[in-house]
Amino acid sequence: MWYAIEGFDGADVLAQRLAARSEHLARLTALRDEGRLLLAGPCPAIDAEDPGPAGFSGSIVIAEFVSLEAARAWADADPYIAAGVYARVDVRPFRKVLP
Repeated sequence: MWYAIEGFDGADVLAQRLAARSEHLARLTALRDEGRLLLAGPCPAIDAEDPGPAGFSGSIVIAEFVSLEAARAWADADPYIAAGVYARVDVRPFRKVLP
């Protein structure tokens, strides 16, 4: 089943986000290579493709896992959590309808 994983950045964490980015992306690449990633990306903190020093308000990942518990475990192991980027992470089932 698909699960939506939404991480919400804490305040002033752009430096931590940038430092942990390569590890974070490696995990997403692994999901993609396994055919389990629907989409992933950051949410700019301002209305701009490149928010610069404003940074990001969080990230969204939609990926396939065997259970909600497995999706939560994957989310809990994110390098952004270890680096203190995410203040909160929500994980919930997702049903793809379109496209």
